[in-house]
Amino acid sequence: MSNIVVFGAGGTAGSRISAEAVNRGHRVTAAVRRPEATSYLPPAVKVVTGDATSERSVRELAPDTDAMVVAIGGGERGLWLDAARSLVGALRGMPAAPRIIHVGGGSTLLTPRGTRYLDEPDFPDEYRDAAQGQADALDFYRSSADGVTWTYVSPPPLEFHPGERTGHYRTGGDQPVTDHEGRSVLSYEDLAVAIVDEIENPRHENERFTAAY
Repeated sequence: MSNIVVFGAGGTAGSRISAEAVNRGHRVTAAVRRPEATSYLPPAVKVVTGDATSERSVRELAPDTDAMVVAIGGGERGLWLDAARSLVGALRGMPAAPRIIHVGGGSTLLTPRGTRYLDEPDFPDEYRDAAQGQADALDFYRSSADGVTWTYVSPPPLEFHPGERTGHYRTGGDQPVTDHEGRSVLSYEDLAVAIVDEIENPRHENERFTAAY
């Protein structure tokens, strides 16, 4: 059993990760800015006020924690980089520091041509700031996260929606995992399965992975 802190547990991804972890017997602390808005989380989830962009908040929640999941969203471009810097800054050098699991964007994955999906000319403008913000966070982990253990998790770049928990998925690296039709598809529920599997059995330390059916 692990002690897991989920920043952004009130969101679409964070709530499913929290539920998946609790259902497997892990201790989960939901660190959110508005605890009153998380009444739909399982009763076993402990809800506290927390902020992934605050080193002080991270340090307060870190003791006796095995993994810190960053599943935040809805902010401006700098939000995800601020969170990455905060967690790395707070945890670097800490004895028995928790591992960072950052739920990132699928648009940072590479097309068959080797370019990022977010750099494609038809990438929607309304998602560009968030996509670039997640890319900034990934670049930071890869270049500046020495002294901590991190994993960056990317869902499919397009077909990623709430749906069914099947418990099945396949993993890849910097390019989307595709089926026989060339589609990369995953539910939020099965992304949560993949993340909790990674916490239980680490296979992608200090690297990014993606998952799809």
